[in-house]
Amino acid sequence: MTPVQERLDATVRGRVQGVGFRYMVLEEAHRLGLAGWVANEPDGSVRCVAEGPREGLQLLLDMLRAGPRGARVDEVNVTWGAAAGTMTRFSVRSGGHAGD
Repeated sequence: MTPVQERLDATVRGRVQGVGFRYMVLEEAHRLGLAGWVANEPDGSVRCVAEGPREGLQLLLDMLRAGPRGARVDEVNVTWGAAAGTMTRFSVRSGGHAGD
């Protein structure tokens, strides 16, 4: 039986830009087999939208809360929902992205 696909939309605030945060997320998402994206936001936060099984998304969320060495995570705002199923891989998006 195929696991139910869910969607995690998380915004991470703190010292999270310029510390390798997006590339750590990219590596972890690939390892977990998740689809989605991560991007720096104009307000200094990092936003991550990922889809996959809840177990993998929870592991990704744990990593978002910890951050890479050199980061300081002050807050993670999380929204859970049903997967849209429109993303097939995980990527890093540049500033000024349109979301999805």
